[in-house]
Amino acid sequence: MAYKHSLRSIRVPHLKYTEDCAAVTMPVPQTVSISMSQHMGPPCTPTVAVGDTVLVGQVIGDSTAFLSAPIHASVSGKVTAINDLVTAQGAVCKCVVIEADGEQTVDPSIAPPEIGDFDSFIKAVRASGLVGLGGAGFPTHVKLNPKNRAEIDTLLVNGAECEPFITSDYRTMMDDTDDVVDGIRQVLAHTGIPKAVIGIEDNKPKAIDKLKKAVAGMPIEVLPLRATYPKGAEKVLIYEATGRVVPEGKLPSDVNTIVMNVGSAAFLSRYLKTGMPLVSKKITVAGNAVAKPQNVIVPIGTAFQDIFDFCGGFREEPDKVLMGGPMMGIAVHDLQAPLLKNNNAILASTTAEMPVYEETACIRCGRCVRACPFLLMPAAIERAYESRNVELLKELKVNLCMECGCCAYSCPARRHLVTTNKLAKQLLREQGKK
Repeated sequence: MAYKHSLRSIRVPHLKYTEDCAAVTMPVPQTVSISMSQHMGPPCTPTVAVGDTVLVGQVIGDSTAFLSAPIHASVSGKVTAINDLVTAQGAVCKCVVIEADGEQTVDPSIAPPEIGDFDSFIKAVRASGLVGLGGAGFPTHVKLNPKNRAEIDTLLVNGAECEPFITSDYRTMMDDTDDVVDGIRQVLAHTGIPKAVIGIEDNKPKAIDKLKKAVAGMPIEVLPLRATYPKGAEKVLIYEATGRVVPEGKLPSDVNTIVMNVGSAAFLSRYLKTGMPLVSKKITVAGNAVAKPQNVIVPIGTAFQDIFDFCGGFREEPDKVLMGGPMMGIAVHDLQAPLLKNNNAILASTTAEMPVYEETACIRCGRCVRACPFLLMPAAIERAYESRNVELLKELKVNLCMECGCCAYSCPARRHLVTTNKLAKQLLREQGKK
């Protein structure tokens, strides 16, 4: 296979145990708790009240903020509470609790959107509630309408799925191939972007072959990528596919590209046909503590405990539960936490699978530097943060860090380098407000 470009990367165990598990649909839970913060930007405000009856697909939260997307009921039933919810990032937002009636009655206003021009297309994308399903949660209608829209020449579709364990995107490419291709075709047609590139790691040959056959004759290229981590990172994918470098503080559109996930493309195709907004998510449930690891289609707002119970519960008590993969996932401390739009996996593992190591002193070996895709110097950033040297942190370009975890994974001293980089970026934000 021919590869176009390559950044520094690392090799991690793939552990794709669920790759042959076609997604199964989970029954509707008794209750869902739907967070009003499910996208990058300000949270939504509930548009329903306690005691209201809601239907599947009904808007239950919205915002007038530019960087936002509406939130919809994933079940039909009655609103029993509107609570405060502490997010994984420590912020507090509202959460609409719905007691399901088991009927899954669809809102009668649900219908395929009428699209006649670009503006109506963008309006429809916003109404769908779609945000980046690969993890970041950036509102898709904003992404598809950059200020330099006429200059965008490439739509990059992320099918790399480089994190260990996660196979939900792979199953989307295998099981919903036509939806993926149609979604890409719809975006090209309505935005005027001339071509698309689907980036897929070369450890997924079946998906590569299937998509190549499906896009034959279309302005869509399927690009095999070396199966090294972190090929699925947005800026890495842009470089691998185009050779372009996204500058610090800039967006993909600044280098004339737009990036979306294969799951986003597949959902968009279905939405334009049916009008059903984003009310469920395909996720991987895995880890050595899970009795029956598999891919599951889950109503948004379902408690993690209910999802694990559907997968047979725990074969042994997990020591760690993560939203996402082991490299970039976020630890979950409450199994009643609700599933969000941009969750692509939940993992439950014991220390036998995900050991916890004690930090030791840095030995100045430079492995963190060699591992970083952006050539950053994590050990130097750590020292600058510990001394609160704001100017040096700026010189070391800590804001370029995408928190991929390559540095910490490669560190023989087990330094918590990613955590330090996050704290360093927070320090810069706080200094910038003064």
